[in-house]
Amino acid sequence: MGQIASTPFVIPDLIFQTIHFMTYEANVRPAWIVLVLLLLFILAYTVLNDSPLIQSISNPPKQNISKKGLSNFKNSEENEMCLKCHGQSKYSYTNKENGKIIVKRMYAEAIVNRDDFYASNHREFKCTDCHSEDYITFPHSGDLRMEAIATCVDCHGGDEKYAKFQFETIDTAFMASVHSQKHSEEFTCWMCHDPHTYKINARTTENLKETITYDNLICLNCHGDNNNYQLLSNKPNPNLLQKHDWLPNQSSHFTNVRCIECHTRNEDTLIVAHFITPKNQAVKKCESCHSKNSILYASLYKHQIKQNIEKVGIIKGLFFSETASIGPDRNNSLNLLSFLIMGLTVIAICIHVFLRIKNK
Repeated sequence: MGQIASTPFVIPDLIFQTIHFMTYEANVRPAWIVLVLLLLFILAYTVLNDSPLIQSISNPPKQNISKKGLSNFKNSEENEMCLKCHGQSKYSYTNKENGKIIVKRMYAEAIVNRDDFYASNHREFKCTDCHSEDYITFPHSGDLRMEAIATCVDCHGGDEKYAKFQFETIDTAFMASVHSQKHSEEFTCWMCHDPHTYKINARTTENLKETITYDNLICLNCHGDNNNYQLLSNKPNPNLLQKHDWLPNQSSHFTNVRCIECHTRNEDTLIVAHFITPKNQAVKKCESCHSKNSILYASLYKHQIKQNIEKVGIIKGLFFSETASIGPDRNNSLNLLSFLIMGLTVIAICIHVFLRIKNK
């Protein structure tokens, strides 16, 4: 028991003996000892907390909707009549001519993931709220493929219930953006916001990372997928890494900032900017984001600042909120590392003073 109990004191004793030897036997200056200890600690901390430079971007966790749980959703009974075919990769029907059961593959673009739908903003709607009532009849008429697709404004425009989201202003900004100007009328809200799966993130301090990932995936759905990109343009899909090779700490920017921070014209009145600018107007100046007067204040951190003001008051909320400015860092690990380095420095100085007093 005595040997086990003394074990925790072995390492500090070794450190003490090493410092004593380096200082008085090897005649190494104390300042160099402090520097070496700090470098060793930083190296050890970095190795233990190492993470890949380029973090993988994945979809938020999906929920599994059981048949029993469907009763919690309004209109689920009617919607399941559609999802029993469109909610899976294959469907079946009975051939009335010969009575045989026919099994066929569902077109990929016509598949709606059931879990994603019941987690989306439109989970309480009926399919026929947006699609023709004629879809109730199977087999569907071929003419229904020519049906005009409803846009967000068709339902949300002029509705006082949704006035705070300013759908009309969003539509105006989108129509003036490069997406609308350079593409045909087929480029609608659906291109970025699939009504079967889209959901709004709360954008609070707790889910900021999730918001960044979710919003960037919307852009990458086309700009990171050549098959989707070719539906809109005959030009080759540009390599995003090469196009952004001028950006320092590229992977960190991709995982901590949304594409729209640099590629939209900010609108203070909108929750999310929708005026996509041409690539030659993209933000490239570091100080645009890394300053106290940051464009991120009016976009990514808009909700965070509001949340801080509600918690600590307007003065602290505005002047002491976490920002992506040069100097202060939003990475808690680096903040912790700074405190530890400072603490080790103080300890090293105390050890040095103790040794000098002891050997006088």
